[in-house]
Amino acid sequence: MTGDLEAIPVRDDLQTIAFYNLENLFDFEDDPNTHDNDFLPRSEKKWTPKRYKNKLRKLGFAISNIGKKETGKHPAIVGLAEVENAKAIEDLIASKHLEAINYGYVHYDSLDERGIDVALLYDSDAFEVEHSESFRVHLTRDDGETDYTRDILLVSGLLDGEQIHVIANHWSSRREGAKETEHKRFAAADKVIEIINDLNIKYSNPKIVVIGDFNDDPASTSIKRMVDSLGLFNPMEVLHTYSRGTTTYNYQWNLFDQILFSTNFFEATPDTLSFDKANIFDDDFLKLLKGRYKGKPFRTYVGPKYKGGYSDHFPVYTIFKK
Repeated sequence: MTGDLEAIPVRDDLQTIAFYNLENLFDFEDDPNTHDNDFLPRSEKKWTPKRYKNKLRKLGFAISNIGKKETGKHPAIVGLAEVENAKAIEDLIASKHLEAINYGYVHYDSLDERGIDVALLYDSDAFEVEHSESFRVHLTRDDGETDYTRDILLVSGLLDGEQIHVIANHWSSRREGAKETEHKRFAAADKVIEIINDLNIKYSNPKIVVIGDFNDDPASTSIKRMVDSLGLFNPMEVLHTYSRGTTTYNYQWNLFDQILFSTNFFEATPDTLSFDKANIFDDDFLKLLKGRYKGKPFRTYVGPKYKGGYSDHFPVYTIFKK
C-alpha cells in the first residue's frame, strides 16, 4: 500500500483536515493528578515503554497516510482525542513516520476525570496559528457535584494563507447509556453553538470547521441541533451505513467521528479553500482481517488484553481545494 501511495504526485492545491481518536494515548509514567493507573508498566494492562513506542509508531504511520491517496501528502491539520498530555503528543510527533514532518501542536490540559484531552496537530509549513483557546463544558452529577469532561478546543489560523477556525471536540461517552447521557452531549453542542455565534460576531463570514468524536451519530439529536442552529454542512451523513462507520459496539457501526463545516466552503471563489470531498480513513491495515470481528478497527486493547493495534476508532478526513 505505502509503495503505491509514495508514487502519488503531491497536490499543492489540496489540503486535508482530519480527526482521529487515538484510544488512550497515555505515556507510561505515573501522573498523580490523573487517573492513569491502568497505563503503567506494573498495571494489569502492562503498559510498557515497548508497547507505548509501538503504538506511537503505528499511530504515526496512520496519520501520515490520511488523505494521501488523494493529495500525495500528509494532512495539514489533525484533531486528536484521548491524549494524556503534551509529552505524549511530542512523542507522537517525534515517532518514525512523523518526525520528518514539521508538525506543531496546540493542547490544553483539561479537568477530565480520565486525564485525556483533545489536541490539534498542524503542519507548520501549511498552517499558521493565530489564536487558540479552550472552553469548559459545565456539567453536574445527580448529587450536584461537578462532572468534569474534556474541554472544547478552538484554534484560529491561516491555512495556505486563508483564515479558518477549527473547533475540536470529544463529547461525553454513552457508557451509562445513550439516553441517560444525552444531556451531556446537548451541553457540549450548546457550547459549540456559543463559540460559533461569538466567531460570527467577531469575524465577517468566518470559515469554520467542527471536528471531533461526538459519541453521537450524524442523525443524532445533538448533532442535528448543532447543524440546524448554525447552518453547518455535515458530509458524514452519507458515509454512515449499516456496514460502515468509525467505531463499533455490539456488532453495530457508529459514526461518532465527524467533520462538519460552514457552508461558505462551497463558495468557489478564486484563491480560497472550498470543499472537495470527505471520507472515513479505513484502509485494510487499520482493520482486523480475520475472525468474528473481521473488518472492525484493530485496537490496542480489548479490555485488559493487549492486541497491539492502532485504535478502536478509524480516522475521518475532509479535503479542501484552493
